[in-house]
Amino acid sequence: MKALVMTEYRAFACQDVPMPEIGAREVLIKVMACGICGSDVHGMDGSTGRRRPPVIMGHEAAGVIARTGRDVTAWQVGDRVTFDSTVYCGECGFCRAGRINLCDNRRVLGVSCAEYRRDGAFAEYVAVPQHILYRLPEQVSYDQAAMVEALSIAVHAVERTHIAIGDHVAVVGAGMIGLLLIQVLRQRGCGRILALDIEPDKLAKASGLGADEVYDAKAPDLAALIGAATGGGVAVVFDAVGIAASVNTGLSILRKGGTMTLVGNLAAKIDFPLQAVVTREIRLNGSCASAGEYPACLELIASGRIDVKALISATDRLANGAAWFDRLYAKEPGLTKVILHPND
Repeated sequence: MKALVMTEYRAFACQDVPMPEIGAREVLIKVMACGICGSDVHGMDGSTGRRRPPVIMGHEAAGVIARTGRDVTAWQVGDRVTFDSTVYCGECGFCRAGRINLCDNRRVLGVSCAEYRRDGAFAEYVAVPQHILYRLPEQVSYDQAAMVEALSIAVHAVERTHIAIGDHVAVVGAGMIGLLLIQVLRQRGCGRILALDIEPDKLAKASGLGADEVYDAKAPDLAALIGAATGGGVAVVFDAVGIAASVNTGLSILRKGGTMTLVGNLAAKIDFPLQAVVTREIRLNGSCASAGEYPACLELIASGRIDVKALISATDRLANGAAWFDRLYAKEPGLTKVILHPND
């Protein structure tokens, strides 16, 4: 089969690779759509340590079941499916508590790190265990389904955050996850939704997808502006970037007793204003991946309440994947989500 292989850092090749073998409780999926995630782009230069070549990346995918293992009974050849990016064990304490994203034996598709290597879905076929599968509603296309993983991250983050009706909420970072957060928050019944970013085109996108107000995150009087507009600061901030500047910006616009949920993690460590958090009694939440929100996300897409099509910048054949990775790595303006079609 054909697969897009990262042969070395920042170098990709469409190669012939062996067809994946499936275990008794696994299925072989013919991949119809696979999105290029920001974590794939950030990892392609080796800076994250989680994409060590050679590796087939890709974990935002959907397709059709081509073969089933001997112990698979709930799924059949021809079923249209998507699947969790996390391969969880289902047996550890966290899994039994429903916190599958914290599984002690967690593996992520398309990741090659010091602890493990698991090829992903930038390939004509991928093998996954049956317990991470989700059936696609008829109204949801393969391209839309390839967006479910990203949407689930936004839904999980909002679910982990206490938001009262009428609370003013800010989203720092209007990239993919930030734009999905804005749409999910619009469904939540909060007050004004503020979007902050340093790129005007992203702020324009945020405005079109539900943000009530947009702000240049580098504005020198930002905290004063938002403080005046919200009566002392917003109640909740979602940081969808994960660097010192974005976290500090988010904290600066929070009111006393407010809540910040950290979703982005571009930097492993940051300088942190501990005293400001302690003395203002700021609540901090970490939010990692998702924990079973896929069915709700599929329903949100199927019903039209969340528009993922608006975030798809381009679709293309797998053979052209290397060029798209380069363009995304170069931060080409206007690109949000690129989806590759391995079996086009």
